[in-house]
Amino acid sequence: MVVKSDGRRQAYDQEKLKQSLIIACKKRPIPTSKLDDIVIKIEVDLRDDSQEEIASRAIGELVMSYLRNLDDVAYVRFASVYRNFQDPKEFMSELQELNR
Repeated sequence: MVVKSDGRRQAYDQEKLKQSLIIACKKRPIPTSKLDDIVIKIEVDLRDDSQEEIASRAIGELVMSYLRNLDDVAYVRFASVYRNFQDPKEFMSELQELNR
């Protein structure tokens, strides 16, 4: 089960995870097979954690770590939605961190 930030619980959905990766990687030179690999790696990471419930935040952090190593633009796209930047300073801070 995935525990959302508001406390709701819902079943883990592999397709939802893959769709979020597809959206972040839209129009980027990334083969679908790479996204499938990321989904599998995240699922392995989640299974290795062997908890009945996982916070959606933990899944988001895993996605960001894999995207950061895959494609900077996809990473920034995902981070901007996931972290819900409220002003340009937050966005710029994330970009600066990416360049380190």
